[in-house]
Amino acid sequence: MTDFTVGDDCFRLDGKPVRLLSGALHYFRVHEAQWEHRLAMLAAMGLNCVETYVPWNLHEPREGEVRDVGALGRFLDAAGRAGLWAIVRPGPYICAEWENGGLPVWVTGRFGRRVRTRDAEYRAVVERWFRELLPQVVQRQVSRGGPVVLVQAENEYGSYGSDAVYLEWLAGLLRQCGVTVPLFTSDGPEDHMLTGGSVPGLLATANFGSGAREGFEVLRRHQPRGPLMCMEFWCGWFDHWGAAPVLRDPEQAAGALREILECGASVNIYMAHGGTNFAGWAGANRSGPHQDESFQPTVTSYDYDAPVDEYGRATEKFRLFREVLEAYSEGPLPPLPPEPVGLAGPVRVELAEWAGLGDVLEALGDPETESGVPPTFEELGVDRGLVRYRVAVPGPRQAYPLGASGLRDRAVVYVDGVRAGVLTEESGTLPEPVAGPAEVELWVESLGRVNYGPRLGEPKGVTGGVLHERQYLHGVRAQGLRLDAFEAAGAVAAVAFGPVEAAAVAGDAGRTGLFRGTFTIEGTTGASGAPGASSVSGAPDVPGVPGAPGTSAAPGASDAPGVPGVDHAGLELPGWTRGFVWVNGFCLGRYWSVGPQRTLYVPGPVLREGVNEVWVLELEDAGEPRVELGPGAPIGTDAPGVVQP
Repeated sequence: MTDFTVGDDCFRLDGKPVRLLSGALHYFRVHEAQWEHRLAMLAAMGLNCVETYVPWNLHEPREGEVRDVGALGRFLDAAGRAGLWAIVRPGPYICAEWENGGLPVWVTGRFGRRVRTRDAEYRAVVERWFRELLPQVVQRQVSRGGPVVLVQAENEYGSYGSDAVYLEWLAGLLRQCGVTVPLFTSDGPEDHMLTGGSVPGLLATANFGSGAREGFEVLRRHQPRGPLMCMEFWCGWFDHWGAAPVLRDPEQAAGALREILECGASVNIYMAHGGTNFAGWAGANRSGPHQDESFQPTVTSYDYDAPVDEYGRATEKFRLFREVLEAYSEGPLPPLPPEPVGLAGPVRVELAEWAGLGDVLEALGDPETESGVPPTFEELGVDRGLVRYRVAVPGPRQAYPLGASGLRDRAVVYVDGVRAGVLTEESGTLPEPVAGPAEVELWVESLGRVNYGPRLGEPKGVTGGVLHERQYLHGVRAQGLRLDAFEAAGAVAAVAFGPVEAAAVAGDAGRTGLFRGTFTIEGTTGASGAPGASSVSGAPDVPGVPGAPGTSAAPGASDAPGVPGVDHAGLELPGWTRGFVWVNGFCLGRYWSVGPQRTLYVPGPVLREGVNEVWVLELEDAGEPRVELGPGAPIGTDAPGVVQP
């Protein structure tokens, strides 16, 4: 039986000193058919370990509706086959720039500020979840012949709270569930974070992007003995919608990695490969020194300026990191697997069919409710998606300002069927006053829930009320349209599509809706990653593909067979404003014209030889009825941005 332990100054495997050279790769941000390639890239870079979070909300979006926890087990098995150890960080909170920090909305909606504390009701649902999840980890521990060597208790808790009772209970729960490998915590290298987030008897680790010597000095004040480890070495950073991209100089990042290793420490490169926030699962932040100011939603790409880019390709950062890590390898590094190949393209996909948002809501929406005040998304059970609120302005009355208080996040507003404006949290009043009587519709979208800081778990929707002058408008009808309503095979077949030309004559209603089109790929020979070419063409005259696969809990769940010689594509929507895109029922994620992201990543396995189908759900202002597919974003674009130290 293999024994992995925490020694006085290093990790030990069967008594022999070992150094963990780990890289973060989240199974839920990479299509399952691509795990093997991405894990091989980590090994080729010189890593001996992979780290992943586990997002509770992906696997249990509604209470008791548990989806595919086996995906974690399959990923750990793939890591073992790749010759890598594994670190598992099951939360229940994970941050990760993921929707709600991984906490389900039914949890934060019910418990509010009681989450991540000793609250008995909160602890009860965490325990039930862990007992469902953790067998995937327990049976794959290194002591049982598996790859798992470390498991984390909570996540960066010192950045949030100081409930030692909760942390010790959570560590005890992990042990009760059968976790026998060493447990650890991770926090920023600051006194208040380490005192708030550490647990006696558990290994404390530090998270930082530079200044290893100073960071480890702080860690040693709190933990005089034990292995040093940077559990999150931030080698890049994430991007927000409407902001400049964030990049980190590769040589600077390689120097910071070298400093960590020169300290004798283990490391987890965050991220080694970032992947993609498919299906609207991107989180959000709040600006300011205490993360409680303006709202900053995260883009769909989680490229993270990582050494292995979103498309699975080696970057300059990869090559420099490989040079650093090679000096700490016990033997020659494995060769790189073949570089992924993009769709030969380009192809213009004509969107030949259209259905208005109202028709989509009627076909796929939840039942409409009516109440005195607007219900939140949480009260309606909507995690990702939008809600239509309808309310009447009594009359007759003169024109007054009309707005929404506590709006989160963005609303397209119609008065008597005419577009009246777009509201946000910062700008919550229509530009022109509204007279009564009038019928008002607000189509509100959540742009991603906060994943870090004191605003974690804040509700979405119209959280205050609809105001006419100072008067609240009561008697609100609300109907949710959840993104996962599109997932079931054949669900979109219930939508009443018409020709796209109808959108052009539908007035304001034609500026939004669900657009559908097809394109054809004629496959060629060649294995994944090998050079090859494909013939692609738009096929607007081909009807929708029956039984198009939908996404499920893990992005690898699509049954699309892929196209030989095509590992990925890139999709762009010039002239479109904001919404979501699906290819063959697989949700690529959100697009938004504010940038900086322009190209959505299309995993090769979701494509098909023959006819492929595209859906575009536009929520604000559609462009010309077409989208463009091609080989994807070039490697190392080096767009200007803020350098993360």
